Amino acid sequence: MEAATEVIPKVKRKAKQKWMTEEILNLMEERRCAKGNKEKYEQIHKKVQEKCNMSKENWINEKCKEIEQQRKHAPQTIYRNIEEITGKRTFLSTGCIKAMNGDIIIDKEKILERWAEYIRELFKDDRKDHNIMKNNFAGPPIMKEEVETAIKKMKHGKATGQDDILVELIEALEDFGIGKVTHLLNEIYDTGQIPTDLSKSIFIALPKKPGATECELHRTIIL
Repeated sequence: MEAATEVIPKVKRKAKQKWMTEEILNLMEERRCAKGNKEKYEQIHKKVQEKCNMSKENWINEKCKEIEQQRKHAPQTIYRNIEEITGKRTFLSTGCIKAMNGDIIIDKEKILERWAEYIRELFKDDRKDHNIMKNNFAGPPIMKEEVETAIKKMKHGKATGQDDILVELIEALEDFGIGKVTHLLNEIYDTGQIPTDLSKSIFIALPKKPGATECELHRTIIL
């Protein structure tokens, strides 16, 4: 056996998960070799689990940061990266969520209501003093030329928002469309009131671990 070990090249263990590091693979090999020693095996096994949890958490956090960046610069790759994080088997959705009191919710409408409740609480502003915009100042109106320049600087092929309006569509309207956008922007500027549609965001919830049913055990990413 010793002669065979010396002659036959050792097959290098391959990482089954993208977040597995060389250190983890080496520890897994040590654990395999320690199967005859229960105490040593358990010690190494515990260390492997700790390293795996830490490495996986760091990998997911980095991927989430990439998704946040892609939201602005490369939206077409967002869903591919989300699928890479969630996987097809690793992070399956349970189809239910827990209410604040711990009850399991399975109704789709109530699940959405629970998520809305959680998001409101998550982004709740507890500051005592708010900077209230007062309509007691005057400034130069937004010019059509400024809007036209801004639209020309926007990149094509970007993902749309909830209104499904592409930049190319606004450009196609030419002078008429730019005039409408300019009017809308000036109305917002003068009144300080932002239309409800422009204040809405789409959230994607990524479970931190398989079978997560608490909202807190999900990462919320804004698209």
